[in-house]
Amino acid sequence: KLNIAKFLLQKLNVDRVEIASARVSKGELETVQKIMEWAATEQLTERIEILGFVDGNKTVDWIKDSGAKVLNLLTKGSLHHLEKQLGKTPKEFFTDVSFVIEYAIKSGLKINVYLEDWSNGFRNSPDYVKSLVEHLSKEHIERIFLPDPLGVLSPEETFQGVDSLIQKYPDIHFEFHGHNDYDLSVANSLQAIRAGVKGLHASINGLGERAGNTPLEALVTTIHDKSNSKTNINEIAITEASRLVEVFSGKRISANRPIVGEDVFTQTAGVHADGDKKGNLYANPILPERFGRKRSYALGKLAGKASISENVKQLGMVLSDVVLQKVLERVIELGDQNKLVTPEDLPFIIADVSGRTGEKVLTIKSCNIHSGIGIRPHAQIELEYQGKIHKEISEGDGGYDAFMNALTKITNRLGISIPKLIDYEVR
Repeated sequence: KLNIAKFLLQKLNVDRVEIASARVSKGELETVQKIMEWAATEQLTERIEILGFVDGNKTVDWIKDSGAKVLNLLTKGSLHHLEKQLGKTPKEFFTDVSFVIEYAIKSGLKINVYLEDWSNGFRNSPDYVKSLVEHLSKEHIERIFLPDPLGVLSPEETFQGVDSLIQKYPDIHFEFHGHNDYDLSVANSLQAIRAGVKGLHASINGLGERAGNTPLEALVTTIHDKSNSKTNINEIAITEASRLVEVFSGKRISANRPIVGEDVFTQTAGVHADGDKKGNLYANPILPERFGRKRSYALGKLAGKASISENVKQLGMVLSDVVLQKVLERVIELGDQNKLVTPEDLPFIIADVSGRTGEKVLTIKSCNIHSGIGIRPHAQIELEYQGKIHKEISEGDGGYDAFMNALTKITNRLGISIPKLIDYEVR
């Protein structure tokens, strides 16, 4: 969380981050304390927020112990939630809310307020929502957050709900907090902007409950391209932020996820590559360079000569038309076999279709890998390099790891670099 907070605030340049829920665990408290220690050295304490609850002095005391300075107070934004979950009247609840706010202010905290279940509240109990906002308008708070926690709103409903509050309370700083159950959170956020909100909530890669929160990468791009508003987000850092969160969360994103997916700046059809070559005919405003990425052209059975040519060009090579046609035929053949062809494979394909064979650098003469209950996996390998035999034994966390450790010992002695494994996936 500390590494993510640093990146989001200093490189991606988000305005604020909500990093934890109060009273979750001792480990969470220690995490927040570490983040706040760092934030204090960077004068960023007021850009870091903690979700808290209407629970007397408990949340505020927890936040004080953590060193945080901003409380995002979760209140009930619908009469249904208030009555069913808390069993209280609005008057009783408003009194409880005021107590927490007053205690937080005395404790030196700034307060923002969530109207939980607001999306159902303004549709089914509008009088309650109005009375809650009226009550909050008299409190010393910074902002009011309007959540759609179940992701049930349409863009039209979002505009109506936000607009009705802003028309009546133009001086209150309202923000919209969307969820993506109907895949409408970005569209809803745009309508919230049109209605006049001063802030939007999002998460990297759209992480969150169920279908997730509004994905920051798509939201920022859409705001910049499809509205008259701007954000402070550094677009070129979006891809790195996505990869960072993907690694730490363990939540893989799909290859075709807008903006950050592995394939979204890859042209697969040969006709697209040909069109790009003749004048960027298949480009749109979502240029890969905006996000620190590059356009690529897939190598598969749909590839044409233009796709092959572009990949060969990026490798710094020039091919005759005859060789280019042979390479295309081989790529299509491999694609029909459902084999993945990467740009790194092209030199070998070119050598093969040209009748040239690559020089064998290393030859594995023998390999014995042992693993079992009660013994640490180990590998014994024998390699031939430039006519000489090299042997090595090594242990590892598994058979493959032991093999690679033994191989690395030999290649290090010989001054040979080997590819570095940066990612893998077990299916």
